[in-house]
This record gives sequence, structure tokens and C-alpha cells, in this order.
Amino acid sequence: MRAGDFERAWAINDRDLAMLAYPPKHTGPRHLQRIWRGEELRGKDVLVRCYHGLGDTIQFLRFMRPLRDIARRVTVWCQIELLPLVERAAGVDRAVALHDGAPDLDFEVDIEIMEVPHAIRARRDHVEMRAPYVSLPALVEPALPPDRGLEDGSLAVGLVWEVGNWDKRRTVPPALLRHLAVPGVTLCSLQRGARTCELAEIGAPDASTPDVTVLGHLLQQLDLLICVDTMVAHLAGALGRDAWVLLHADCDWRWPSSGARSLWYPSLRLFHQRTPGDWDDVLGEARKTLVARCEGLQGVV
Repeated sequence: MRAGDFERAWAINDRDLAMLAYPPKHTGPRHLQRIWRGEELRGKDVLVRCYHGLGDTIQFLRFMRPLRDIARRVTVWCQIELLPLVERAAGVDRAVALHDGAPDLDFEVDIEIMEVPHAIRARRDHVEMRAPYVSLPALVEPALPPDRGLEDGSLAVGLVWEVGNWDKRRTVPPALLRHLAVPGVTLCSLQRGARTCELAEIGAPDASTPDVTVLGHLLQQLDLLICVDTMVAHLAGALGRDAWVLLHADCDWRWPSSGARSLWYPSLRLFHQRTPGDWDDVLGEARKTLVARCEGLQGVV
């Protein structure tokens, strides 16, 4: 899948389904469960379970449209934070908030959302993103309050540098982000839970929010997002927003091991760590690119 050889990926998955003995469905940690066992989806009432992270759900939401092309109905049992996005997604007949226990829903076959591309034998054209596939409900209040407004004429850049507990190698020390404070740029933090001392060191006011819909509107107000490999990168990509993703040397399979572009999200630019644990070169490259972008804007003016 990293190489874009999806036919080969599904052949490997077919072999695993045939050879491996799985425990009963719906036992053990959700993120380790294998739900789909090769059942037919065509003409069925399908329940899609979202048992991984928020970013995984956003990334694989693109497959609901091709799934709906063969299924009779598609119900997505998703994280409550993503409900406003999922219920608006193409191919989704209904979306229901994920909760502990079993869903009180009628369905004929169930599948975890990250298993869907294998089940539908997704092709490259299913994966390649030609237009944003996530839309946002309207907001009553502006996403960025007036007291956190951005400087007129500057490049508005949002920052996210911390990740959850899974694979902390993705985290960038916030002190390094001060290198991004270049002339012509106004920084703001979208990092939830950022400490006051971190914000002061970076020179970025706090504009974070726990609301994914509000976060999406924030991304639409900003000129650029610079972030690590976490949910906000997938949200920006799915919305078609301009974002730079800082990747550690052994990055996850969904990103190419080299190169600046992603098959999954054409609006993202990737900056790869060359030496494990060393973010200096990554931030140095991002700074040079940011300076060049600001100088280019000034030249246009």
C-alpha cells in the first residue's frame, strides 16, 4: 500500500485471511480486531466500525462512496467527534456515534473501516484524491475569535507538534518551532493542551479547539498548517487545505518513505527526517521553504 501496488496488497491480505486463525469477532482491544472475514458486501446492509484513530477514520472515509456503489446501505459507527463530518460524507446513509458495547442497529455484515479497501478491491483511482471528500457544517460563530486575529498581509500558519501515546517518535520538540517565526508569518497554535511556556517560546497564541468541525473551519481560515503525523494532517488533506507534514525517519506506511508528495493527499507537502531523532534538518528545510514562500508573496505584491 505504501508503494501504491494495491493489487499486490489485496493478494497478501487474501492469503492472510485464508491461512490465519482469528479469534472470535468483537473480542480483545478494538484496534486489534479483525472484523471482516471475507463476507460478501454486494447488496448487503453494511455496518462500518471505526475502531482505530480519528485520522484513520478520516483517511478511509474516502472509500464509503465506492462501498455504497455495491452495498444496499452503509451505516458508519464512528467516533462522536467525527459525527458531523461522517454523516455528510458521500456514500454514508447514516452515521451513529461509537460507544461501549454493541451497536443497537440492524445490519447484515460488518467491517472495520480500514478493512474496506481490501473488501472492495480498491484501485488506485479509489485512493487518489481529486477533490476534497470532507465537508463541514456551517458555524454560528467564527472559528477564529477577533481577539486572536491574524496580522493583515501576513502568512497565517497553524502549528501542531505533539501526538497521542502511539509512536511518540512523531512528536517535534516545541522549542524547534521558533525557527518558523520568520518575517511575514503569523504563527498560531492548534495544539490541544499546549502549555503556556511552550506557546511563549514559540511565539504563537493558542487557537486550539477540541471540536473537529471548528478545527476544520480554522484550517480554512489559515494559509498553511505545519504539523506532525496526527489527525489534523488527515483533516487538512481531506479538506484539500495546504499543509506541511513533518515525518520521522521510519514514518508510517501511509506516507512514502521519500519524496514530498502523497498519493492520498495532493495538497500536503512532506518533510522527511533523514536521521532518526534529528528534527533540526527537517525544521531547517521547512524554514527555508517558508522564507521562500513569503518572499514569493512579497514579489507578487
